[in-house]
Amino acid sequence: MHSRYRGGMETPSLRRLCRSAEGDGAAGELPERHELDPEFMWRPGDIFPDEVSWERALEEVDRKGREIEGYQGSLAASAATLAACLRLEDEAEEQLGRVCAYASLRSHENTGDAHCQGLEDRATECAVRFESTVSFISPEILSIPEEQLQAHLEAEALAPFRFAMEQLLRVKPHVLSGREEQLLARLGSVTHVPETAFSMLTNADLTFPLIRDEEGREVRLTEERFSRFLLSPERRVRREAFEGLFTTYRGVRNTLGATLAGSVKHDAVDADLRGYRSSLEAALYPNRIPEAVYHSALEGVHGHLHQLQRYVELKRKALRLEEMHIYDLYTPVVPEPESVIPYDRARETVVKALSPLGVSYQRLLEQAFDGGWIDVYENRGKRGGAYSMDVYGVHPFVLLNYNATLRDVFTLAHELGHAAHSRHTQESQPHLYAGHEIFVAEVASTTNEALLLRHLLATTTDPQQELYLLHYGLEQVRTTVFRQLLFAEFELAVHRMAEQQQPLTAQTFSDLWLELKKSYYGEAVVMDDGIEVEWARIPHFYAGFYVYQYATGLAAATSLSRAILEEGEEAGERYLAFLRKGRSDYPINQLRDAGVDMTTPKPLEATFDLFAQRLDRFEQLLGIN
Repeated sequence: MHSRYRGGMETPSLRRLCRSAEGDGAAGELPERHELDPEFMWRPGDIFPDEVSWERALEEVDRKGREIEGYQGSLAASAATLAACLRLEDEAEEQLGRVCAYASLRSHENTGDAHCQGLEDRATECAVRFESTVSFISPEILSIPEEQLQAHLEAEALAPFRFAMEQLLRVKPHVLSGREEQLLARLGSVTHVPETAFSMLTNADLTFPLIRDEEGREVRLTEERFSRFLLSPERRVRREAFEGLFTTYRGVRNTLGATLAGSVKHDAVDADLRGYRSSLEAALYPNRIPEAVYHSALEGVHGHLHQLQRYVELKRKALRLEEMHIYDLYTPVVPEPESVIPYDRARETVVKALSPLGVSYQRLLEQAFDGGWIDVYENRGKRGGAYSMDVYGVHPFVLLNYNATLRDVFTLAHELGHAAHSRHTQESQPHLYAGHEIFVAEVASTTNEALLLRHLLATTTDPQQELYLLHYGLEQVRTTVFRQLLFAEFELAVHRMAEQQQPLTAQTFSDLWLELKKSYYGEAVVMDDGIEVEWARIPHFYAGFYVYQYATGLAAATSLSRAILEEGEEAGERYLAFLRKGRSDYPINQLRDAGVDMTTPKPLEATFDLFAQRLDRFEQLLGIN
């Protein structure tokens, strides 16, 4: 069967590309974790009260793995034997998920803490051991004669596993022999090295330079502060942040070129070994995502690049710039209406904006805020970005780096969407079906953002605030649709290179990246030195063919949020039913039942239409001829 414990590990699917920054006072240094208020920290103790309990659980996973091993060679004997093995595997995976989640949370509190890094390493090794031990199950099931297996599946004991079996049988042509699957599983700790090396280098080992902020104070540039500096109204600050970040990445481009090449080549080799025609097919086939969905998205975005370029040109005029540089792209055309949004006000705003989702959803939000789900503020060594991690049988955990900006309010709404998705699913599905396939993983989070934006636009009477919010919405499409589909085009190209055994080097990646940036932005943006190594800082490239789903997710969210607001309770119920589905159906079917057909270009076209409408209003408010 397929493993589900990875939801608790540090993977690119847990990371967001848009990183939020944390303010830290005049000294420009981050607080230590012990200096923060526990009220604003998550509680890993909800998973295990102490490390002794964690150790016992890790040992129990290993014990159950050995017990599962005893079933090898006997799965064809009877439906009861097969069901007993699958139940034990599921129980062990649920426990393993908690083991991995606890270790990851502790590690992410301070990525420089060697002890906590050791916990995560041990959890990873436990996961690899377990995966190796149970790797015989799928091949052995698939070796059962079809008629005999179908007879087994009629037994009541196997009823909970029928859809999972259907998924397994779907990929039967791509499952290797038991010995081959075991060998690949044992290589798990090796094949994760590129991602691990990227994470440790970019989160723990890289030191970025000091730059001067708007008041001329020296502050340490970090990935977490980079986004804030790009929003600065002072162009010198934006330029220094851009140059400082990308000069640093240039210095390690060959190392990161090697890690990315290793990850891409692994995808290509694994796809080839399993008999897929390409890495793309290998990524999409198990969940019945037509490859046409991917290619249609890339074709669709190229039909609307003129809108992107028109938007950037309007920004250039509004900012009164002779030239638009890469570091100007994120700059608001008007100051943020409120420079500081305290966390309690952010909470109130998000709760109100999401009220169309109903009373039960509101109760869930209160649990999240008051129940130790959320780690709010940045501290020295804390894992960057933001994510939501679901832990079956406990609750989701949300990592933020809240800096009291409107962007952070949207990040809060986004991650609570992930958490609500997990919570609804866990309350409705057994552990076997409690995860989410990545195609729908960003839908709930982006629907929350869409509802928040519509709420703020509907309640403002200030043209300047409306202008700011329109800019935010336009930026969301620029970064989540145009930008992510550029990423997706890059991914497709480099995987094809690997499949054709073409060399993959830092220079290869840089040349392709620059070519794509120029094709998307045309003459509207100056391609500053350093932007050619932007690929080197994108964590999602270590989870092949993930990023296009940000774009499809936003397209689905655009349609869903509009239906919720326009159709009311009926659309809301369809949406909540979608949140409860988990892995109990294929992603395309789940969204179709919710009212969105992603096999057609309509959702993405509707998103571009909304972008064009907001762009017209944006231009009108700017008063630019």
